[in-house]
Amino acid sequence: MKKFRSYFILILAAAVMTGCSGLNKMKKNSNLVKYEVTPKVLETHAGMVTVTIKGTFPAKYFDKKTTVTATPVLTYTGGETAFDKVQVLQGESVQANNKVITTTGGDFTYTSSIPYKDAMKMSELVLRLKAVRGKKNLDFEPVKIADGVIATSTLVDKMGRTIIMKDNYIRVNPESKLADIHYPINQAEISNKEIKAEDIALLKEYIKSVSVDPSRQLKSTEVSSYASPDGSLKINTPLSEKRGKTADKFIKKEFTKIEAAKADGFFNEKTTPEDWDGFKSEVEKSSMQDKELILRVLSMYSDPDVREKEIKNMSAAFEVLKTDILPKLRRSKLAVNVDVTGRSDEQILAQMKSDPKVLGLEEMLHAATLTTDPNEQLKFYQVTQENFPKCIRAKNNTGCIFMALGKTDEAIAEFEKAKAIQNNDVVKNNLGFGALVKGDMAKAEEYFNSMTAATPESKWGLGVISITKGEYDKAVNNFGTEPSYNNALALYLKGDVNKAKEMLDGMKDLCKCGKPSYLKAVIGARLDDRNYMLSNLREAIGFKADWKAYAKTDLEFAKFFNDDTFKSTVQ
Repeated sequence: MKKFRSYFILILAAAVMTGCSGLNKMKKNSNLVKYEVTPKVLETHAGMVTVTIKGTFPAKYFDKKTTVTATPVLTYTGGETAFDKVQVLQGESVQANNKVITTTGGDFTYTSSIPYKDAMKMSELVLRLKAVRGKKNLDFEPVKIADGVIATSTLVDKMGRTIIMKDNYIRVNPESKLADIHYPINQAEISNKEIKAEDIALLKEYIKSVSVDPSRQLKSTEVSSYASPDGSLKINTPLSEKRGKTADKFIKKEFTKIEAAKADGFFNEKTTPEDWDGFKSEVEKSSMQDKELILRVLSMYSDPDVREKEIKNMSAAFEVLKTDILPKLRRSKLAVNVDVTGRSDEQILAQMKSDPKVLGLEEMLHAATLTTDPNEQLKFYQVTQENFPKCIRAKNNTGCIFMALGKTDEAIAEFEKAKAIQNNDVVKNNLGFGALVKGDMAKAEEYFNSMTAATPESKWGLGVISITKGEYDKAVNNFGTEPSYNNALALYLKGDVNKAKEMLDGMKDLCKCGKPSYLKAVIGARLDDRNYMLSNLREAIGFKADWKAYAKTDLEFAKFFNDDTFKSTVQ
């Protein structure tokens, strides 16, 4: 019995030794396993860090009875993040459903993602391996397989491109005063009754008041004289001309002492022998019984003689025409044209600062365009809201200025007020940028896509959203051909490095935030153009010193980390 027990212990010990030796051998030879990582340096796109690992095991490496768990972990200062998916491998004698690696060798391919955070910018991807054989397990030394993380995609500029609703202020506006002189049938002389008519009296008074008003300038007069369509063209042509002469003489008399009337082309005259347009207009306005029939005749015949004959054949209708319509067409129309000059920009601005209540809506809105101080603009739009509470433009524009001042919540509140008045495309665009700046890309996209017609601004916003989604081709399509930092960034991220460089080099006014210059430095590093990289990196740092610290840990510049000039630039 003792002998049997001794044999059992020896067998058990041998089994334990065999198990341990299998695990230890795999651990000792773990350097024979080859790992290929894509991308070679980790990057973040669409807010995620995605990695693909291909592991290749040599022949006679993998123990038949062993299971290996491989866990990729991104380690960085202050923490680490393991990838969700864990690769499980097994030898050919293990009874399980994992990936089998035979004694002749084998490989595995693994892809997974983790959310990116800023601390990962300087990090290492390690593979942690745990081998299990029966009841024994052994942790291998962690294997570093990649560096990370290039975060150029996070440099997208998420500024708001809101749309200001324009004012309609026009300083010089045309104004006209009209009057009619009517004539008896077949006559061209102006009767005393017509001279004393109310509209003529008002025209005379208007001319006098304008001549002494410094805000109004007389520009021209127009005399249009007509004969009614009844009667022959042979009679009506000289008749309309005579009426034109008497009306022209009458109006010129009113300007005898007015200097402006001496200008060439001030008096204008035209005659119409047969006023068919006026005839049609008066018939359409009338309530006469045969109105539709008369209008049908006008549409059917263009020859004036035929028209007149057909209408006269409608005896009852023609009697009404003779009394109610035709007398109105025997006339001369007098028009005095004036330019009315409003307040100058200087006057509007001064008035807005002293007593804005005397200004009209368009003047108040215009006042905000006369200053470059956003705080003053904000005050002007708020005053406009107080005086014109139903003005959508005042509310929308107040929101735009809040956005420019970095007060996004206040801006959104103003855009919502504008939306309550009218939910138009401009308001949707601006609410979209409010959501975008707040980081709510889904809501921003919803606003932009709900617009009746896309604007250059909304397309730009959709381009920004596409970059955050990692959809770089779509971003470039949304940005179009307009040169911009974000457009160049999208081109770079989709692989069109030279095209991105060309766009940035063509931009004259670079943002003082330094982003365009920094991206140019990144492009220089990617193209291995040291001088281009260094000059643009210095320019970016000149705009904003924070780029020193950022560049120092940016793996876009990894190949220059030991370059003395680079090191001195970012110190």
